[in-house]
Amino acid sequence: MHMADALLSPTVGATLWLASTAVIGLSARRVRASADDRLAPLMGVLGAFVFAAQMVNFAIPGTGSSGHLGGGLLLAILLGPWAAFLVMASVLTVQALFFADGGLLALGANLFNLGFFPCFVAYPLIYRPLTRASPGPKRIAFAAVLAAIVGLQLGALGVVLQTWASGISSLPIGSFAALMQPIHLAIGLVEGLATAGILLALRRLRPDLLDLAAPVRPLRPALLGLALTALFVGGVVSWFASSNADGLEWSVEHAATAPLAPPSSAAHEAAAVLQARVAVLPDYGLAQAHAAEPAARTEPSWPAVDGGTSLAGVAGGLATLVFVLVLAWAVRRGARRR
Repeated sequence: MHMADALLSPTVGATLWLASTAVIGLSARRVRASADDRLAPLMGVLGAFVFAAQMVNFAIPGTGSSGHLGGGLLLAILLGPWAAFLVMASVLTVQALFFADGGLLALGANLFNLGFFPCFVAYPLIYRPLTRASPGPKRIAFAAVLAAIVGLQLGALGVVLQTWASGISSLPIGSFAALMQPIHLAIGLVEGLATAGILLALRRLRPDLLDLAAPVRPLRPALLGLALTALFVGGVVSWFASSNADGLEWSVEHAATAPLAPPSSAAHEAAAVLQARVAVLPDYGLAQAHAAEPAARTEPSWPAVDGGTSLAGVAGGLATLVFVLVLAWAVRRGARRR
């Protein structure tokens, strides 16, 4: 559900940049006040895992569409909403800068839709109240599924409203919403089930990551396990991703009454030029393959065993890990100065 710049006007894009930046600043202040030394490394490896997981699109049967794990709810459950939002900001920034996944003008909107709603609405208002008093596996699974669905529905609605407010595309708001909400309901259900499965596995293997009252165990084995899982998902499991258009692309394609004309504002052009220069692995593949003429491209196979995809998964996970750790270090350094 990464928005492209073509859907947003500079005014709406800048407004959401400001809103997301304000939430980043507030999140940094709240994380700075935390005395948990385990938080920074856990943020790093979970950021790498979410980056890798977002590469694995799953097909939505009968639609020709696909979806992927958002990860905001999972991060909020494991890290708390403030740290989770910083990690999502890191993941989406790495994706936009180095992989051209989501526009630079739309980065604030993507962070708001994929980060704010799961971290600050779905998690505190749905998941936490449902799991507050020693929840069992069924309660955890139900809360995770419900919260994931609500968070993604709000994010999908955000995309529709932001596109409508921008007024630069030919997408009728009614038909666009009628496509976006149901397809993301299905995607949210799958994300909820995946989140529930991860939480239940951690509840059995590492209860200290979910329950503050559980005896604290050394963090290094968990960090190593999460890091290796992220590398495996990004380097190998990504071969099995569906080649179908994701829910947003599918909805745009079916709702548009005319081909979307590329926006021609100075802000759009500047963002496009900058992204073209810094995106070293556009569309999670080698630049040479990305720039190939359509006639030279072959029909995608499944699984798509590709060295460029593996490189993107591993390099992106490592870049996200470094990005998060540097951000966490800067936040903690500010705390020491204070």
